[in-house]
Amino acid sequence: MAKVTKAKTHPKMAKGKLSEIRHQPGMSGAFKHKSASYAGPKHTYPIGDKKHARNALARAHFAKNPEAIREAVHRRYPEIGKKKKK
Repeated sequence: MAKVTKAKTHPKMAKGKLSEIRHQPGMSGAFKHKSASYAGPKHTYPIGDKKHARNALARAHFAKNPEAIREAVHRRYPEIGKKKKK
């Protein structure tokens, strides 16, 4: 059986601040993932692997600055979202 762990808060974040951040629009996933790379503010769009990067692209329209998320994903994975040539 897999061990279930709670999401840890950022080490420099005051107690209770995380719940305040997560109640803001578009921030419900803040600091939930341990992925190495993030495209959004406060760890909201993890892009550590291709699966998460595709998901970040699909949900980028919820962000305040969706173009920044798209740019971060394409910087890390240039092949995602490109049409194949025939």
